[in-house]
Amino acid sequence: MSKKALIFWGGWDGHEPEACSTVVEEMLRAEGLDTRRIEGTAVLGEEGLEQYDLIVPVMTQAQVGKDELANLVSAIESGTGLGGFHGGMGDTFRMEPAYQFMVGGQWVAHPGNIIDYRIEITKPDDPLVEGIGDFVYRSEQYYMHVDPGIEVLAATTFNGDHAPWAKGTVMPVVWKHRYGQARVFYSAIGHVAAEFEVPQMREILRRGLLWAVR
Repeated sequence: MSKKALIFWGGWDGHEPEACSTVVEEMLRAEGLDTRRIEGTAVLGEEGLEQYDLIVPVMTQAQVGKDELANLVSAIESGTGLGGFHGGMGDTFRMEPAYQFMVGGQWVAHPGNIIDYRIEITKPDDPLVEGIGDFVYRSEQYYMHVDPGIEVLAATTFNGDHAPWAKGTVMPVVWKHRYGQARVFYSAIGHVAAEFEVPQMREILRRGLLWAVR
């Protein structure tokens, strides 16, 4: 029986959630997963959310009902994987610490907006990033509040050009961790759909989502 993935999308249009969610769906289908892609948070309130082996949020700055959030948390705790990228997962429910606890971090700033910066692979032997190597990336360089318990796979160092007080700060970019019985994966790169054309971004996300599947 095929593994099942739920992709829910919406929120701020600047992250192109519909287009990005479509690319994610195509990626997962190519790996043999049965997918359901749906707009909004209402799906999170449905019974049987734990039937999914992976949930991928592609939603930024949204509101979620208390029952919907509780249902999502319960599904993840029971073993449904959680995976995603950029603000679509790292800034989905800005007002909900319970959600952020699952993710392992929350976006707070991107000094300089779209800039060139370097991503360094911190665990080159990990299968999720093995063989990819350090690379220069052009996008938003995410500054995040992060859980010290995450396992960091890639990081970036702020040079202070756009936020002098942050010079030298090493910030996680890609990580994984456990929440309840689930595997959780996050990558901070992928501002708009066109960034899926960057091979490192796409491959890290592909591997990470497959790893997070129950």
